[in-house]
Order: sequence, then structure tokens, then C-alpha cells
Amino acid sequence: QVQLVESGGGLVQPGESLNLSCVASGNILNIHVIGWYRQVAGKQRDLVASSNLGGSLTLADSVKGRFTISRDDAKNTAVLHMNSLKPEDTAVYYCNAEITSYRDSEKGTHVYDNTYWGQGTQVTVSS
Repeated sequence: QVQLVESGGGLVQPGESLNLSCVASGNILNIHVIGWYRQVAGKQRDLVASSNLGGSLTLADSVKGRFTISRDDAKNTAVLHMNSLKPEDTAVYYCNAEITSYRDSEKGTHVYDNTYWGQGTQVTVSS
């Protein structure tokens, strides 16, 4: 069973920095894409940043120059580095990953490709 666990959310003042961590656990073969989405109550969940196996990064226009994402494939982790935070960055942040995993059974090893979500972590930017 693959799980994504996020940490690092909290309350910060405008202009401050915060790092969000996502750790994937389970029988993981590859994490093809890992990234962060955010959602404000009553609105859709939007992509903030993502990183693929090839090293390409995708950043939402609203966070370019302020946020970046890093990943450590040896540890199955990704970190969202958020700088110069603004009140409009307030949201619940969700880790998302496209993962190839496996399960051993009496009939052999089964390989799965699925998309997983973390439970979400609240980030509040307010003075």
C-alpha cells in the first residue's frame, strides 16, 4: 500500500518562508512525477509545482520566482520550498505523485501504476 505523508504546514507572516515535505512509502519502484497542489475552500485544486523523473520542473505562474520543488528519489521525498509568502498563498496543500509500485503474491509479482494523494496540510499566511 503506497502512502503519501505531508508535513510542514503552519501559520506564517507575509514575506516569510516555509518548506513542505512529502514522503512516499510502500513498495515503490518509481516515482514518475511528484508535486504539490493547493486548494482554497469552494475552489478547484490547482497545481503549484511538480517534478518529473527527467528533472523537469513545472511551476504555476503565481509562484514562479518564489517557490521551487526538490526531490530525493533515494528517500522517496519531495520538498516544496516556499519563499516570500503572500496571503493569497493561504490554502490546503496536497502532495500528489504518479507511482509505479508492486505487490508480491503467491501468483507472482504484480506491478501497478497509480496516482496518489496525501491528506493535505494547511498553510496560512497572515499578519
